[in-house]
Amino acid sequence: MELPTKEHCYQLMCDMQMLDHIVIHSLQVCRVATFLTDVLNRERLNLNIELIRAAALLHDITKTRSFKTEEDHALTGGQYLCDLGYPEVGNLVRQHVRLDQYATGKAVSEVEIINYADKRVLHDEIVSLEQRLNYILERYAKKQAHRERIHILWQNTKKLEKRIFSDLSCAPGDLMQLLPARGYVAELQDYQRVCALLPK
Repeated sequence: MELPTKEHCYQLMCDMQMLDHIVIHSLQVCRVATFLTDVLNRERLNLNIELIRAAALLHDITKTRSFKTEEDHALTGGQYLCDLGYPEVGNLVRQHVRLDQYATGKAVSEVEIINYADKRVLHDEIVSLEQRLNYILERYAKKQAHRERIHILWQNTKKLEKRIFSDLSCAPGDLMQLLPARGYVAELQDYQRVCALLPK
């Protein structure tokens, strides 16, 4: 499996001229996703942390341009990464908003970690699913049909949350305490260093 290094992820993010707040959001999603992966792997799961790290950093790779194009950034981001030769990363990115299918078994997969981690980060803050839902409803649910779709999506996400935390010693609400609020600062500085080294 071909995976981009963290530095290469940063280069791709710079090349795509991602807005600063989307970069910080992506760094926070990566912190949540890799933290959960470390904890789950200690429980004898065998999740690919490098795949998860790359997909978390790149999950919003086409979001900045989508503000102008109105493209579905999950689909185009996934395709962009497939075209670069990273189909496994692209598959996770494509499903970060909505999973192709919601499993019921106990084992948790990489794509589920990315999908869930994204729903726990609002801008630069790690928040509860309820806080994120309220924001999504306020921002995107202009019609009743949209509200209904979002509520179904959140019911599935709550079930996913229960599966992720079922055998863990920590609870969903503990993430805010376990991951310091501005813990992304060092990563942001690394990202900015990589961007500064790229040819103009």
